[in-house]
Amino acid sequence: MPRPIQAVIHLDALQHNLNIARQATPQSKVFAVVKANAYGHGIERVYDAFKTADGFALLDIAEAIRVRDLGWTGPILLLEGFFSAEDLVDCEQYRLSFSIHNEQQVEWLEQFQAKNKTQFDVFLKMNTGMNRLGFQPEIYRNIWQRLKQSEAVKSITHMMHFSDADGDRLGQEGIQYQHTVFEQTIQGLDGECSISNSAAILRHSKKLHSDYVRSGIMLYGSSPDFPTHSIQDWNLKPTMSLRSEIIAIQEIQTNDTVGYGSKFTATRTMKVGIVACGYADGYQRISHNAPVLVNSIRTQTIGRVSMDMLAVDLTDIEDVQIGAEVVLWGKSSTGAVLSIDEVAESSGTVGYELMCGITTRVPFKILE
Repeated sequence: MPRPIQAVIHLDALQHNLNIARQATPQSKVFAVVKANAYGHGIERVYDAFKTADGFALLDIAEAIRVRDLGWTGPILLLEGFFSAEDLVDCEQYRLSFSIHNEQQVEWLEQFQAKNKTQFDVFLKMNTGMNRLGFQPEIYRNIWQRLKQSEAVKSITHMMHFSDADGDRLGQEGIQYQHTVFEQTIQGLDGECSISNSAAILRHSKKLHSDYVRSGIMLYGSSPDFPTHSIQDWNLKPTMSLRSEIIAIQEIQTNDTVGYGSKFTATRTMKVGIVACGYADGYQRISHNAPVLVNSIRTQTIGRVSMDMLAVDLTDIEDVQIGAEVVLWGKSSTGAVLSIDEVAESSGTVGYELMCGITTRVPFKILE
C-alpha cells in the first residue's frame, strides 16, 4: 500500500473559478495563466477545465509546446516574451504571441524580420511603477512607433502589470497611479490593452477596461487579496487538496514535549495525531499552529514539522482512529473547506508558494 498522501485536483472547481473571471469581466477575453506548471497543479491536469478560456498565458516555450500538444489551437501568450533570437523560430512554428519589454527583444525581432515574413501578435509592456519588466513611459511611444513600422508585427496590444491591485499603494487606491500613467501614455495610440490580473479582475473590473485579462491565482482557489477577502468572499473554490491520514496516535501528559527541538510543551493531557506529511512533501517546515482538518473537523499542527511527518492536536476530536482523513489544505471528502490562504498565513507566505511547492513524491489524483 502506498504512503497515504496525495494531492487532489478538482476540475469542477477550476471550471467554476474560470467562470467567475468571465462573470467579472464579461466584455474581456479571459486568458488562463498556466505558468509554473499551472501553479503546481500540472498543465496536463488542468487543461480540460480551461479549454473554454480565450487563450493561455505562460512563461516559456516548453510550456507552450505542452499546451499545443494537448490540442490547443488558440492564442498562447509568452508573458516574459522570448529570451533569444532563436526563440522566434519556435514562436513562428507554434504560433505564439509574446510580450516585448526591452530593446534587445525589439532588435531580435527586427533581425528576424529581415529573413522571414511571419507576423506576430505583440504585447508591448509598459513599466508603470512595478519596476520589474517593461519600457518606461517616456520611451514607450517611440518603441510602439518602431514596432508599428515593422513588417514582423501583426498587432500591438498595450500591456502593463499592477503591483498593488490587491490593496493600497502609498496611501492611495492601489491601481490609481499606474492606471493613470498607462492611460496618459497610450492616449492616441491604437491597439487593444491587457492590464488586469486576478486582483484587478475581482476588485476593479468595473473601473478598468482590459480587452484581455490575465486570470492567474484566482483560477486556483486562492484569494489575491487575502486576508482582506477570503475565497468565500469571491465565490472561489479550492482546486487542490493536499490530503493524508493519521498514521499514529500518542497520549501525552502535562509538560511532555512534541517533536524535534521540543518546541511544543503540553499544558494538559493531550491526544496527538501523527500525519504522513512533512517538508519533503512540500509542506512548510516553518508553519506554526497551522490549521488542518481531521475527519472534516478543524484543529491545528503542534510542534516542529519534520521531513516526513507532522503532529496535530486530536484532544477535542472524538473517535479518531488511525487512517482518519487529514486535509492539510483544500477540501475534505465530505466537503469541508480549509483555504490554502489560511495555511500559508501560518508560515508567513502565500498560497502560490504552497501550490508550487508540492514535491515529486506526492502522487496526484484528478477528480472530475
